[in-house]
Amino acid sequence: MLENVDVGLSRWLDRIGKSRILAIDTHTAGEPLRIILGGVPLPGGQSILERRASASRDWDRYRRFLMWEPRGHKDMYGALILPPSTSDADFGVLFMHNDGYSTGCGHATIALAKVAVELGWVKRSDPITTVSIDAASGRLKAFARLRDGEVQSSGFENVPSFVLELDQTVDVPGVGKIRFDLAYGGAFYAFVEAEPLGLELTAQNTDRIRVCGMAIKRTISERFSIVHPMHPELGYLYGTIFTGPARARSAHSRHVCVFADGAIDRSPTGTGVSGRLAILRSRGEIGVGEPYAFESITEQTFVGRALRDITYQGKKSVAPEIEGTAFLTGIHQFVVEEGDGLAGGFYLG
Repeated sequence: MLENVDVGLSRWLDRIGKSRILAIDTHTAGEPLRIILGGVPLPGGQSILERRASASRDWDRYRRFLMWEPRGHKDMYGALILPPSTSDADFGVLFMHNDGYSTGCGHATIALAKVAVELGWVKRSDPITTVSIDAASGRLKAFARLRDGEVQSSGFENVPSFVLELDQTVDVPGVGKIRFDLAYGGAFYAFVEAEPLGLELTAQNTDRIRVCGMAIKRTISERFSIVHPMHPELGYLYGTIFTGPARARSAHSRHVCVFADGAIDRSPTGTGVSGRLAILRSRGEIGVGEPYAFESITEQTFVGRALRDITYQGKKSVAPEIEGTAFLTGIHQFVVEEGDGLAGGFYLG
């Protein structure tokens, strides 16, 4: 039987048809990424922000097809590879999730830097290969660290990251009065200490983490004005990041992010670490260039550092660098079989 598997699969695929969507799956610290390489039309526009707006209007059935069940799940994350929008970038990317399209993504950028090297999208160079990526949040200066030609880790210098609010308080229905900071690291996050809420940042407690995180996100979104100094379309609260003590002595702290429509990031959240670095730097708790490990709910880590202090649109900011390790998990050809009433995807929120 086994010797006929390839023949049988080829015949079945031919019967279904030639229309297939090609994707590579990876994970970074446990957080999934589906990299969409071909088989779909590209959303229109010149800049990535324009393509993001176009995707929301005209392309969303493909997001649902690839992110939702039965091909994806509530916590699936995706990246559509696009032509670069600037002359000196290697490629562009549109990030997506269960509820729409994000502006920046750290775990995905770490994975994309590795994939770009492994697939030959950029020229491989020991010990550092640079990868330039256009995203909705701006230029991502990514890199892969190589040893003997093999990628050991990857990372990126993120967009300018800054604090919007420190030590604000708000009453959240079902949660109580909380203290929070607001910061931007490619997206805006509310940072909340978990311990005062009696919230354990463990895998066994994800249901309560999700409920509290979404309640906080909704309340802050309703009661606080969140404005990006340059791009109005970036002015919204993307998620809640709970912080707490790390289990590993080598790590600075633990991050658990609740974003989009209740998705929980398995990684420490690269854009969130960027925002946290801006907060810690504004409080004088870290120095320039010092590396800090931030732990996730899977007990994996990203290393973050504030490379330098900068001013961005009149705001004191940092240029953050985030580094981690990504792994390949699958290569897919997604198809639609005739008569499948759930082919377009479904979502159990």
